[in-house]
Amino acid sequence: MTDAPPQLGQIPQSSELKVPTLSSTMDSNASNGNLQDAKDSISNNAQSAANTIQNHPATQSMKDTLSNGPVADMAKDQHAKTTSEFSNLANSRTTPEKAAATGQPLTHYHSFFYNLLSWENPRATTLSFISIILFIFAARYLPALRWTFKALYMVLGVTAAAEVAGKLVLSQGLTSSFRPKKYYTIPRETLEACLEDVEQFINFFVIEFQRVLFAENVIHTIAAFTAAVLSYWLIKVLPFWGLSLIAVSCVYLGPLIYMTNKDLIDEQLKNASNVVNSQTQQVRNLAGHHTARASETVKAYAGDYTSKAQEYIGSARGTNSKSMANAPVKSEPGSGPNYSPSDFPHAPKQEPTAGITPHQEQYEKSQFGGQAVPAS
Repeated sequence: MTDAPPQLGQIPQSSELKVPTLSSTMDSNASNGNLQDAKDSISNNAQSAANTIQNHPATQSMKDTLSNGPVADMAKDQHAKTTSEFSNLANSRTTPEKAAATGQPLTHYHSFFYNLLSWENPRATTLSFISIILFIFAARYLPALRWTFKALYMVLGVTAAAEVAGKLVLSQGLTSSFRPKKYYTIPRETLEACLEDVEQFINFFVIEFQRVLFAENVIHTIAAFTAAVLSYWLIKVLPFWGLSLIAVSCVYLGPLIYMTNKDLIDEQLKNASNVVNSQTQQVRNLAGHHTARASETVKAYAGDYTSKAQEYIGSARGTNSKSMANAPVKSEPGSGPNYSPSDFPHAPKQEPTAGITPHQEQYEKSQFGGQAVPAS
């Protein structure tokens, strides 16, 4: 064993404890520089490739065709017309001049739905019809309510997790850092306008139901009756969404079919009206004929019975007059002898005096108006 002192060996460039050394720091910087160069190179290559594709003649030609070709022009034209029709539909919400049978004004939704269902703006009406049909199918086949709850719990879960994780790691919640300085509120003017619009919308259905119920237009009442009867029988074999689909199709397509074939339908309705009027007139004439014959028969029977009754009454009167002529004359009750004023005593001319003897004695002493003698 030697007593030689230990010699200083080579300084290690790295250690298991991962202590950074000068060499490792230089290598890290070089590696980061290489990565940044590679990233910049990839970005530049991608940008140059995109520019090359964008500036290629074929791309420019396709872009010009899509932006300036007939397809683009047609799309722009249809978009402009659709926007204009929706503006016209929105502007049609005015209170109509025609009032109800009771004299009260109608709502602005009467004009709106008339404009919508009369196909005056066909693009707007078509889009609304397709939207309602898609909504019915979506409500039938898509679990929209489940998706709503799923989206709600996912959003709330993410916000809660971000808040908790931020407080644990950064000592500050992530969700609360995005909180606005002032929560959003609905302005009072907007809320009042919405409530007024909802009121008008509800009153539209209330007024229309009463107009149909009280037969303001008998044709509408008959149509509603027919629809109610058909719905009563169809609901037994069809689901609710199927019945809703049929109802929406009839409401939208009925006016369209009528306006498309207006002349033919009006002619057929006129012929049907003439047939109904002729049959009604024939029934009225027949009923009048039978009523006249029945009236004549009743008058004949009444005349016969009247003459017979008069004969019976005349014979009875003749019998009574003969019996009264042969009967002795009897005094009728209340027919007494005639009296003259001298047959009655004179009325006293003086008032009775107090302390008088009985009335008979006083009368005798007064001698029909003499002075009454006081009682002793």
